[in-house]
Amino acid sequence: MNIPQGPANCPPGLEYLSLIDQLLVHQKVEILEVLTGFETNNKFTVKNSIGQKVYHAVEDTDCLTRNCCGPMRPFEMKILDNYRNQVINMHRPLACESCCFPCCLQSMEISAPPGTVVGTVEQEWSLCSPTFAVKNAAGSTVLRIEGPMCRFGICGDVEFKVMALDGETVVGKISKQWSGLLREAFTDADYFGITFPMDLDVKMKAVLLGALFLIDAMFFEKSGNRESDGIGML
Repeated sequence: MNIPQGPANCPPGLEYLSLIDQLLVHQKVEILEVLTGFETNNKFTVKNSIGQKVYHAVEDTDCLTRNCCGPMRPFEMKILDNYRNQVINMHRPLACESCCFPCCLQSMEISAPPGTVVGTVEQEWSLCSPTFAVKNAAGSTVLRIEGPMCRFGICGDVEFKVMALDGETVVGKISKQWSGLLREAFTDADYFGITFPMDLDVKMKAVLLGALFLIDAMFFEKSGNRESDGIGML
């Protein structure tokens, strides 16, 4: 993809986000992981709606952390453009995934360019359906994400709604897309889609992309060939 002219104050590398209202994220199948169960760094391709590659996403964690902490592991996610320049950095700290510990819930910090925080995604305490606050660099909540109580998608998509602050208006969604029986059963290589308003600030579009990777890690990353979450882990 050629780099278009971006809006004023657009972080370098995010110019293209100003032109789109959806992205597709495909996780790459790691053969070593399929054959041995040995957890490797996750890699993703980020595409536009017609399948053109926009970004590459690469997890950066050490071997011990990946294989000891499993889906709960802290990680850095590096987002690279097609020239392999890092344009976004996402940081997930180590935290709990249970509603029993509301003081230490999941979060993701997004920087663009790396070192300049543009926003965060923070899990909110909930007994039933998972919810997240999408915040800007000043810490103000801009959007919220509401997930379903049941996140088993048998031959269907699992949708997390992106909500306006009024709590009623749906402005987008993050979808875990059904990728086929064999891929779902034997790998944790997932397909995702994300939609958002065309006129949303490109920085917040980057933050929503970070929300996608956090949701993947929390609910759809396998541990010992099992999904990390079915219904109860919030």
